[in-house]
Amino acid sequence: YRMIRFLFMQRGVWAVLLLPYLLTVSSPLDCREEQGSLSRCPSISQEKLLDRVIQHAELIYRVSEESCSLFEQMFIPFPLQLQRNQVGYACITKALPIPSSKGEIQQISDKWLLHSVLMLVQSWIEPLVYLQTSLDRYDAAPDMLLNKTKWVSEKLISLEQGVVVLIKKMLDEGMLTATHSEQGLFQYDVQPEMLESVMRDYTLLSCFKKDAHKMETFLKLLKCRQTDLYNCA
Repeated sequence: YRMIRFLFMQRGVWAVLLLPYLLTVSSPLDCREEQGSLSRCPSISQEKLLDRVIQHAELIYRVSEESCSLFEQMFIPFPLQLQRNQVGYACITKALPIPSSKGEIQQISDKWLLHSVLMLVQSWIEPLVYLQTSLDRYDAAPDMLLNKTKWVSEKLISLEQGVVVLIKKMLDEGMLTATHSEQGLFQYDVQPEMLESVMRDYTLLSCFKKDAHKMETFLKLLKCRQTDLYNCA
């Protein structure tokens, strides 16, 4: 515990050094011109909705990347980074039927691209709530990191709403209900030791960054298929 507290204090300076980079977060998007939620999307065209959903996913990925970088620089010394890689912490979405190879992604239908995005989004809603609670217990966690985690959590719910409406528009399906609370992919445990807690949070941030990139990639591939079906490799 003392080692972790020392690392917190030693690496707190990174919050200042990374400040200009971490403040480059755009405003939340909406189907209208003013700011708001993607839940107000049924009235706009399918093409415009897809563009807005992609923009939303891009922002979420960018902020998740910034948050992961800040957390790593402040709390994870290089030996612990190696330990995480060696132990091979599994991501919570590993069990989901999400295509992983380039060949699989190219072969799946538009329907499964959308449903893959929706599964990823819904699977991360609860873990990000846990992550906010966990980070609140850190002695040296900067407000910037806490605020970014909260922002991503809120925008993920908005992205879920937009993807649900997009599925309805593109696939002529009924409105889908959120199922993240019933999937059982993430379990809340008794508060772990400090080092274990830090590594768990680091794993969550790293895995979410990867999955956020998948969401963005799948949506951009879907957009490409709408405009240039034979040139989306």
